Amino acid sequence: MRKYVIIVAGGKGLRMGSDIPKQFILVAGRPLLMRTLDTFLAYDQDLSILLALPREQMDYWFSLCEKYATDYASRVTVVAGGETRFHSVQNALACVPEGADSLVAVHDGVRPFVSKETIAAAFDEAALSGCAVPVADAVDSIREVTEGGSIVRDRSKIKLVQTPQVFRSSLLKEAYHQVYCDAFTDDASVVEAAGYKVVLTPGNRENIKITTPFDLKVAEALVKS
Repeated sequence: MRKYVIIVAGGKGLRMGSDIPKQFILVAGRPLLMRTLDTFLAYDQDLSILLALPREQMDYWFSLCEKYATDYASRVTVVAGGETRFHSVQNALACVPEGADSLVAVHDGVRPFVSKETIAAAFDEAALSGCAVPVADAVDSIREVTEGGSIVRDRSKIKLVQTPQVFRSSLLKEAYHQVYCDAFTDDASVVEAAGYKVVLTPGNRENIKITTPFDLKVAEALVKS
């Protein structure tokens, strides 16, 4: 079964306080987005990679490919991003052939520390059930804010959702035929709205989404370690 991964990279770096989009910020001397691609190709060199980027960032991306002497300019299919993450994934899915069922992973471009084990577990489960979502355990105490104050929640029942979320291509394409709504916070929510159940798979603690200057410091430390 052919495997695809859609890398969604539409950030602007506002929370990072950067002049360049966060996916292009250097982490230990290498652009964050390239580190993410490195991770997936280390898992499987035969992966078909679809990169959803805003049109105005494409030239910059290709200049980075040249500067860092990678083959990503020819190895990766770049797709125009949409107004929202939902629309970016929708655009990328149009590049996945109809007919023979494939597996499609969707991953945040600013999560470079996903482990091979996390990726493999999600692909393996999706091949069986059609939908796989990696999660990590909550380690902090959890409180829900209410009108009267706050309530302690059982953290053993709380999971932190990660990517890549992996699906059978026919199922994911069907789900993305829906009209967009604000409740679609990730691909699993889109698939669930289409009537499908998702299966949770083990994630890894290091698989953080890098969106703030603090996250960037953590990323530098992870690379050095």
